[in-house]
Amino acid sequence: MTPPPDATSETQADSGSLLATIARVHIGAPFTWLAKGLSDVHAAPTASLFYGIVFAIMGWAIVFFYGHAYSLTVALIGGFMLLGPGLAMGLYGLSRQRESGQVPRLQPSLTIWRVNLSNLGIFALVTGVVFLIWARASMVVFAVFYSSGLPTADDFLRELLAFENAEFVIAYLFIGSGFAAFIFSISVVAVPLMLDRDKDAISAMLLSLATVAKNPLPMLVWAALIVTLAGIGFATAFTGLIVTIPVLGHATWHAYRALIPPTAD
Repeated sequence: MTPPPDATSETQADSGSLLATIARVHIGAPFTWLAKGLSDVHAAPTASLFYGIVFAIMGWAIVFFYGHAYSLTVALIGGFMLLGPGLAMGLYGLSRQRESGQVPRLQPSLTIWRVNLSNLGIFALVTGVVFLIWARASMVVFAVFYSSGLPTADDFLRELLAFENAEFVIAYLFIGSGFAAFIFSISVVAVPLMLDRDKDAISAMLLSLATVAKNPLPMLVWAALIVTLAGIGFATAFTGLIVTIPVLGHATWHAYRALIPPTAD
């Protein structure tokens, strides 16, 4: 009598199949993803910009409530880079709707997380823990380099622009880049995979790591573009996020499609 199939074995086989079909993309591919993301924004401006406005409001709220404690504000703004892949899942839903020939609608994208709630919750827990560790590490760096007391916000900004406290800037960017690189590596295709193919969180994050390992240079370019567009949003007092976040969110869906083609099913 044939024994019943083991669910774990089936999951491992499915993950192995996806792992084997991760595509190699050329170094200029991220620019193509951005162009497709911009096209999606143009096709569904109201729904797309809604998410951009939400991100901008989050930024304004951080400054409003925590602006007096700029060391905490800087850490929370850095959290945008860590939590962004999960928060932008509605934009993936809009791109998926358009891809399937539907007219992109906002309402279905608002509840897209329901399709794989448990695993998306696990992913959110992982990124949330990393964010909390980052926030703590950020405060420690401030405390180490400003042990005699934090300067005023104006003095701190002046030091940054003049690069007077170079050791602090280098240490802060080095540590922050480490956290950002980790989140980028485990999330570059993870959330779209969980939404599109009902993958479990652990497999999705591991496949994301494998995708980065297989395409190091394109992923480096992609990460640089994300940082640049997010930086533009921050530099414009979060107003630029209204446009840059939707473009990046839609582009992330197209990155997923290019890196793990539908034929992998």
